[in-house]
Amino acid sequence: MSKNLVIVESPAKAKTIEKFLGKDFRVESSFGHISDLPSRELGVDVEGDFKPKYEVSKDKRDVVKKLKDLAKKAEIVWLASDEDREGEAIAWHLAEVLNLEKSKTKRIVFHEITKSAIERAVANPRSIDYHLVDAQQARRVLDRIVGYELSPVLWRKVKGGLSAGRVQSVAVRLIVEREREIKEFNPVASFRVDAEFSTSDGKRFKAKLPKNFTSRQEAEDFLDIVLSADFSVSNLEKKPVKKSPAPPFTTSTLQQEAARKLGFSVSRTMSNAQRLYEAGLITYMRTDSVNLSDEARNGAQVAITNNYGDVYSNPRNYKGKSKGAQEAHEAIRPTNFENQSVNAERDQARLYELIWKRAIASQMSEASLERTNVKIAINGDRPVAQNFVANGEVITFDGFLKVYLEGTDTEEEEQSGLLPDLSVNDALDSVFISATERFTRPPARYTEASLVKKLEELGIGRPSTYAPTISTIQNRNYIEKGTVDGTERHYIQLLAEGGSVKESTLTERVGSDKGKLVPTDIGMIVTDFLVNNFESILDYNFTARVEENFDDIADGKEDWRSMMKDFYKGFHPQVEDVKENAERESGERVLGVDPVSGRQVSVRLGRFGPMVQIGTVDEEEKPQFASLSPDQQLSSITFEEAMDLFKLPKSLGHYKEDEVEVNNGRYGPYVRYGKKFVSLPKGVDPLGVDLDDAIVYIKEKEKADAPIYSYQGLDVTKGKGRFGPFIKWNNLFINVNKKYDWDNLSESDIVTLIEDKIQKEKEKLIHDWPEAGIRIEKARWGRHNIIKGKQKVELPKTVDVSEMTLEQAIAELDKAAPKKKTTRKKATKKKN
Repeated sequence: MSKNLVIVESPAKAKTIEKFLGKDFRVESSFGHISDLPSRELGVDVEGDFKPKYEVSKDKRDVVKKLKDLAKKAEIVWLASDEDREGEAIAWHLAEVLNLEKSKTKRIVFHEITKSAIERAVANPRSIDYHLVDAQQARRVLDRIVGYELSPVLWRKVKGGLSAGRVQSVAVRLIVEREREIKEFNPVASFRVDAEFSTSDGKRFKAKLPKNFTSRQEAEDFLDIVLSADFSVSNLEKKPVKKSPAPPFTTSTLQQEAARKLGFSVSRTMSNAQRLYEAGLITYMRTDSVNLSDEARNGAQVAITNNYGDVYSNPRNYKGKSKGAQEAHEAIRPTNFENQSVNAERDQARLYELIWKRAIASQMSEASLERTNVKIAINGDRPVAQNFVANGEVITFDGFLKVYLEGTDTEEEEQSGLLPDLSVNDALDSVFISATERFTRPPARYTEASLVKKLEELGIGRPSTYAPTISTIQNRNYIEKGTVDGTERHYIQLLAEGGSVKESTLTERVGSDKGKLVPTDIGMIVTDFLVNNFESILDYNFTARVEENFDDIADGKEDWRSMMKDFYKGFHPQVEDVKENAERESGERVLGVDPVSGRQVSVRLGRFGPMVQIGTVDEEEKPQFASLSPDQQLSSITFEEAMDLFKLPKSLGHYKEDEVEVNNGRYGPYVRYGKKFVSLPKGVDPLGVDLDDAIVYIKEKEKADAPIYSYQGLDVTKGKGRFGPFIKWNNLFINVNKKYDWDNLSESDIVTLIEDKIQKEKEKLIHDWPEAGIRIEKARWGRHNIIKGKQKVELPKTVDVSEMTLEQAIAELDKAAPKKKTTRKKATKKKN
């Protein structure tokens, strides 16, 4: 038995650490937190000292039992969870639940999983930092209270099944307010003037007027003047400038840059960064520090000198601007700068390369540039107040730009290039001069990256909270990723060329929300209700102050229970008041009056989602209802669009003796043919579909569903699902990856796909008891499932299934089976 038991929170981390420790060490995983607040009750003593009621969750009981047994036999237990507040709380819970003796328990932390870092940690253990534990408890308890008390208010006043959260609700508010700014925005047109000039030796370059014209008439008058004008260089300035590299990544800047350059969502970035960290390839990925250790700067200097030469090396350190940044921590960087790339999955390899480039560039020399500014005079019969301006930029020494340039969230202007050799008073010829109509733009919708940036600027949340916050508000359907490519808009261009002015009409695409964060109706309604009734909780400054309180608790400057008491004594009475006295919120808008019945037409949030309603509940005749389509919103639907919804379902006729109708459903418009449903293509208006159109869609669906092959006497069909294209055979769904030509699958392709799937299914099978209809299969993440009919039970990773018997499998199934609820009917007496 090993003398030392090391407990980490992740199996992958355990596997990496095990390589660096000797035979006297055994490394085990707690699989994250082993205890938490109960799921079915508040679990906090709000009447007393706010003591949390922690309990070991069912899926962790086997883990706890195993760790307890190992801890009893070990001489020393090393708690090696992550070095942040969450990791400190995990270490504390382990010490408490496993009943570890202080004399045989040591806490170690490291910001990278390398041999030297692990050895240093073991040589310098410490005790559990209870200030960090208290900070984590304060966050957990406060967020539990806010969510647990606000959510029932939403159920009563808005709609059942809703929930609220301290940080999540503020993030939704940002997105809702931005959407309303966009809706209220009125674009203003102006005319931008661009030109192209040529020198006496025929070299061309571009220039522009620094100020736009506010009207078409002004633009036309200007072009009339320049048609007969001459042009010359009136002023020329050259000045050297330096460009400095960006600091190495923090959690939020990594999330932003991975979104810009790799197209990663925040959760995708953090998932891959976690795996790189656990494999010992990068330092800890939850940090708000831009510092690099001396060891890291030295390693970067050696790599830069070896790869690019001494002149490119410029070791430096950075100071973070983030409030509460923990400067003792390090920025995110490679653990070994000699490795420019790693042998890992594609996403991990791409993210690693981004981290390597950013960290290396931060230690490289500044780039030297020469910036040229040229003013071009307009010499004609009529004076002109403005000059054309041309800018050029030449890199005289690339420095860090040899490796990396930081991206931006906004659409960048075309980069200035090299200008020809010019001198003051040089005559120039105009190749063309154009006046193009441009429109002011509304504020941009948030992307995941720009939302993270805004939350950080406001001091809301911390590095570990951004990814779960954005995932949560999407999962709750408060926001969604936009899918609209935008609409076409016409604009005018006036072109002065060849002695005359020509007019042309061009088009551009505007209003795209593809990939942007767009609030849903329910997101807007919940936000309005919370802002109207709990303004302090939704206040940006309040949320930021709470984060500062957590920081003070972590530093030992504030008592977490006192903070909770101060918060709760104002919060709870407000909740009770709103619960009793606030009006219901449904987002109702009255659109007009039905011309046929004379009844009110309105839209509001109903039990099953947004809907339009003719009539009111106060009238004798029952109201009529129709659901909004997925691309319609309560805040913007028109009276005409709302009335059109009552034309559905619409009968179109018959096809092959079955009735055909078109309708709008929960997942969008569709054609029903007998008992079959055919979704309409995106953007197709169901009211514009006639019988001929419907028959085309039906035939396309029949063709898509028709067997494409027969294997072992069973049909093979193809389709496209949530995870991409697939073929279906014998109730097996088989994904078709990109190496196959999906539209032209050959017989050999189909046979290969099926046989590979059959082989994988065989490899998954651990035990099979056909007589009992029970089998055990491999599942994801090294776990196993026991399957009987439609019942599937996932076993904890700690359960050894290699020698499990049928009786044991049945016992596991019985243990997981839902318990039958017994109910008692209360006797009621009728009163006369």
